[in-house]
Amino acid sequence: MNPIKHVAIIMDGNGRWGLRYRNSRNLGHRAGLETVENIIKQTLKKKIKFLTLYAFSTENWRRPKKEIVFLFKLLEEFLTKKINELHNKGIKLKIIGNKKAFSKKLNKILTNSERKTQKNKSLQLNLALNYGSKAELINAVNLTIKKKKHVNEKNIENNLYTNDSPDPDLLIRTGNTNRLSNFLLWQTAYSEIFFVRKLWPDFKTKDYNKILLKFKRIKRNFGNI
Repeated sequence: MNPIKHVAIIMDGNGRWGLRYRNSRNLGHRAGLETVENIIKQTLKKKIKFLTLYAFSTENWRRPKKEIVFLFKLLEEFLTKKINELHNKGIKLKIIGNKKAFSKKLNKILTNSERKTQKNKSLQLNLALNYGSKAELINAVNLTIKKKKHVNEKNIENNLYTNDSPDPDLLIRTGNTNRLSNFLLWQTAYSEIFFVRKLWPDFKTKDYNKILLKFKRIKRNFGNI
């Protein structure tokens, strides 16, 4: 049975779910938050130490401005209401991505949330915001050169946003789309990938458990036979 240290998830399908059932993409994003909370709870229950959620990509800036504003207000609301609960559960929040594009208010909330939870050890929740893997890799190479280190695998890994997390054992993408969309391209080199037809708000704890069990039974060779 394969141990699981790190699960990464591309939470795709909120907008389509909202249009289908609520005639509003924004209401789909709000519905997706319930799934986020359920998956965090289950990850804690399974004693998995790292969970990375793809919340907003560098490409998502192409979406309508009203939707972007709503997404960030939803994030502000979620962290303001839930950060104490996350902290009390021993969850460490880490933001991966470039925060410079965010408002002063959001940056303050993100910074305070990270600072409040920084010593927690039950679960590290990596929230990918304004994240793009190609930009992360370029940044890691530039940092390696700036530090006058050799450009090799170890030094690049040390300068990734995820330098304090093991590589994901498995990656889940909901939304019936079979691609990685510029997410953790370096880190998922040997991850098992599960594409799910369900839209994110329809992804239940039982679906998550089935994937975790299936992963544990996979024979993983890492290039060996």
